[in-house]
Amino acid sequence: MIEPIADTVCAIIPAHEEERFIAEVVRAVRAHVTRVIVVDDHSQDKTGLAAATAGASVIRHPQRLGKGAAIKTGLRRAAAGNYEYFLFLDGDGQHDPSEIPKFVDRVSQSKTDLLVGNRMSNPVTMPWVRRLTNRFMSWQIGNLCRRKLPDSQCGYRMASRRLLSVLLRSSDGFAFETECLLLAARDGYSIDFVPIRSIYRAEQSKIRPARDTLGYFQVLWKHFRQPVPVEPVQALSFGGTEVSDQG
Repeated sequence: MIEPIADTVCAIIPAHEEERFIAEVVRAVRAHVTRVIVVDDHSQDKTGLAAATAGASVIRHPQRLGKGAAIKTGLRRAAAGNYEYFLFLDGDGQHDPSEIPKFVDRVSQSKTDLLVGNRMSNPVTMPWVRRLTNRFMSWQIGNLCRRKLPDSQCGYRMASRRLLSVLLRSSDGFAFETECLLLAARDGYSIDFVPIRSIYRAEQSKIRPARDTLGYFQVLWKHFRQPVPVEPVQALSFGGTEVSDQG
């Protein structure tokens, strides 16, 4: 049974060549959330078709634009609805949809602006290289935010509609998660974490090492050199990105 608050939540799933897993993920998410938008970031397989068949609204990028760009495309579509929260998770099965009630319950109680999954509370299944990298990056980003961030890189998140301006200003690539934390912290929004499972399969990472690593350091350098000033949240205009809609 879908919780009443779940009617005010729209799930947004960025996906690039996730034909194997996306239908399963969409069906599991729809057990908890009424609306699911999958943004197919120019997959060469049948990711979009599989997601649509499973009940998602699908938007396809005409070229690969990056994870952050895919999330923002979904946000622009979702912003037209009366949703109070946006739920983000990956399409490869690394985020367990059965944990969605944890996010819903926490935001119902705390009204936090940005709720992030924390895999580091029990990281035993996380490969040790990723564990060390995540701890270092979380420490590094936490210093810039001037607060403790136990898991800065987790893409399993729930954001309040109040955070739309931050989300749409964040990076188009894999640094999206990093930059929205930096912007949210510096604009005075509340950030909280909820423990989740860490699930890893023998799948090839979608990260493009040179491009995405450069993008990450560019984001860090920008916020180190030019801190974002605190600004009031303003009404937004949702135009722009051209996409082809499959559902």
